Amino acid sequence: MILLDLTHTSHTRARTGIQRVCRALHRELGSRGVATSVTWDPYAKEWRKLEPWELENLGAGKASPKRGTTWPVSSHLRGRFRKWRSKHANLGASPQGLIVPELFSADAAAAMPALFSGVAGPKVALFHDAIALKFPELSPVKTVARFPSYLQELARFDGIAAISADSRDTLLDYWRWLGLANTPPVETIPLGIDAPANPTGITPGKEPIVLCIGTIEGRKNHPALLEACERLWEQGSVFALRLVGLAQVETGKAALATIARLQSRGRAIRYDGPASDTELLEAYRECHFTVYPSLIEGFGLPVLESLAHGKPCICSAKGALGESAKGGGCIALEKVDAASLAPAIARLLSDEAEPASLSLAARERKLCSWSNYGDALLAWMNSL
Repeated sequence: MILLDLTHTSHTRARTGIQRVCRALHRELGSRGVATSVTWDPYAKEWRKLEPWELENLGAGKASPKRGTTWPVSSHLRGRFRKWRSKHANLGASPQGLIVPELFSADAAAAMPALFSGVAGPKVALFHDAIALKFPELSPVKTVARFPSYLQELARFDGIAAISADSRDTLLDYWRWLGLANTPPVETIPLGIDAPANPTGITPGKEPIVLCIGTIEGRKNHPALLEACERLWEQGSVFALRLVGLAQVETGKAALATIARLQSRGRAIRYDGPASDTELLEAYRECHFTVYPSLIEGFGLPVLESLAHGKPCICSAKGALGESAKGGGCIALEKVDAASLAPAIARLLSDEAEPASLSLAARERKLCSWSNYGDALLAWMNSL
């Protein structure tokens, strides 16, 4: 049995990118009977299997507008009682591996040696990105402060599964810069996606809906998208912009203020906030195409999810996003500023042939499923 550390995700209903990956792994590996999800309990001061209320947080349901974790008072009391009674949880007999897919906290990192000591097989972590290192001005202050220690703590694992080649190269470069010796192998294993059974492609005849999926935060670059759309509306273009994603107020203030200002002017902007998996599927089905204006990503799930639905995507040609765009179905831009986004959006709004061609290319791509990802991750772990 493999242990899957979901300390953060099991205590929140938020659905940011990393949390969606964690939920997908819990579902995929759990359904195979090869993984048990665990958490660090700060009240019992021990690692334990998830309780029913924590498992419920991992299931389907309405997404929370808050990113932080919540522990009910009853769980505080249970944990402290177990600690007082010295009644320790049982993780099973000699787990044969450990997967840590989250950006773990300093508290969890301090407790990792205790978890490592009970695992007989390889201990691996997923590495998503180094955005807090590259763009500290666009990242939450607490994340920036935590990140250097986190990158060094990753070197304690037996292997690191990077979600893109760009992320892999960034981590290795940082370790080399630090002068770390005897670092673990880092393998690029691109993430899977949930693909619809029957992708709809573009529905002709309806007023176009331009969809943008992503947390409202600094690096996602929503102000550039909003400026591009305003330019097109001023020129008489007819379309609606739909935004879906949790708001990160610390770095997303400018975007949120612009959304409110444009809505007050009567522009066709719909901001839904965070969405459940069902609501995301609906948003993809109803849109004409998507725009993902992010400046930097470790992977960029919304790009490939859009393509899986047969919907073209406008995104950056650089880094991990460029890796996803190369297979077809995207308009990949060297710059994702308003001056570049506006003509790209205009092309897909005014030309029926290009969206149809991109939609066909998207539907012909062989995209990785979460089942494929699980196979690749487990096979690589077995090779360590």
